[in-house]
Amino acid sequence: MKNWKRLGIFALLGLLLSWVISCSPGSAPSKTPEVEFWTMQLQPKFTDYFNKLISTFEAQNPGIKIRWVDIPWSAMESKILAAVSAKTAPDVVNLNPSFASQLAARNAWLDLDTKVPATARQEYLPNIWDASTINGKSFGIPWYLTTEVTIYNTELLKKAGITKPPTTYTELAQAAKQIKDKTGKYAFFSTFVPQDSSEVLESFVKMGVPLLDDQGKAAFNTPAGKDVFQYWVDLYKQGLLPREVLTQGHRQAIDLYQAGELAFLSSGAEFIDTIAKNAPDIAKSSAVAPQITGKTNKKNVAVMNLIIPRDTDQPDAALKFALFVTNTENQLAFAKTGNVLPSTVKAVQEYQTQIKSNSQALPIEQGRYVSANQLSQAEVLIPAMKDVNVLQKAIYENLQAAMLGQKSVDQAVTDAAQSWNQK
Repeated sequence: MKNWKRLGIFALLGLLLSWVISCSPGSAPSKTPEVEFWTMQLQPKFTDYFNKLISTFEAQNPGIKIRWVDIPWSAMESKILAAVSAKTAPDVVNLNPSFASQLAARNAWLDLDTKVPATARQEYLPNIWDASTINGKSFGIPWYLTTEVTIYNTELLKKAGITKPPTTYTELAQAAKQIKDKTGKYAFFSTFVPQDSSEVLESFVKMGVPLLDDQGKAAFNTPAGKDVFQYWVDLYKQGLLPREVLTQGHRQAIDLYQAGELAFLSSGAEFIDTIAKNAPDIAKSSAVAPQITGKTNKKNVAVMNLIIPRDTDQPDAALKFALFVTNTENQLAFAKTGNVLPSTVKAVQEYQTQIKSNSQALPIEQGRYVSANQLSQAEVLIPAMKDVNVLQKAIYENLQAAMLGQKSVDQAVTDAAQSWNQK
């Protein structure tokens, strides 16, 4: 009997030991870390580029796998908001600083100041790196850039008797009247839809009007700020802006330009390819000039960066991949493929030396040249800040009210400032 008990105990111990061994971490098959990478509407144009990029990275880092997911532009904000809330966010995501700053204020992103070595950080243009900081903390790694250019219809300018495109808002208003009087067409389209382009918001900065003071209060309730309000209101009331600027976004500007109804289109140089495909006759009459600015001579730059959510379970692998995607070699390759600009110091230098001015060049080559040469003057005019969408809404809605005669300019400026200060 004792022998049977002893055998039973040994059998039980054997079962327990085999269970412990089978369940111990060291005995489980190793799992290759997977980094989920989200981009914004880069398929199918860049599918080959990213497949090659990912294959190269995985070959150099055999312990890491990349799963690439491309999200439609219009769906990205809602999808990343839902994913962050549900703690199912990707490990690396492609966003712009303006939207990303909204979640940075909620501590949703990894603090890169503790992760990215100073030597690596210094490879990027300082003003572009700073565009992805809020409250002194870095939340994004710069990727590709675009500076706005002015694409213009040379035939419309010729009919209007204009020999060169305007360079300032003052010249733009003068050209708008001349074009409307001589051709019946509009000079340009700037949207006042609160959820759309920040072009009008940036015009305040270009014209020398700061949006906020050091305490975060409205700084545009000044004589200079009222002048900017008056500028846009006058253009609308004089019939020099299409009525749809109150209801349609920047996409309408592209459509009108392609239809031959606009003389000027403010956009990234990469849109020249789109015009060539959709409206080849308009493209043949198109040329490129620097973006419109004000007395400050400031020019905007749009930044796309890579961000790592704070809740990622692969922070080191995610960071390694993000730094790989944005290194000088890969930025140069992507800039050439996508007609955009790189954001590392060395890549910008190499890119600029490769582009030569050519008066006989196609508009796309002109666009690249103008865009690249603006980069030394360009900056992010609307820095990352909490609730920037609220600020844009306050200004745009009050501008609309003044355009429609529902408020005086003075009242519109006062109400916009109060709306922001009391938010």
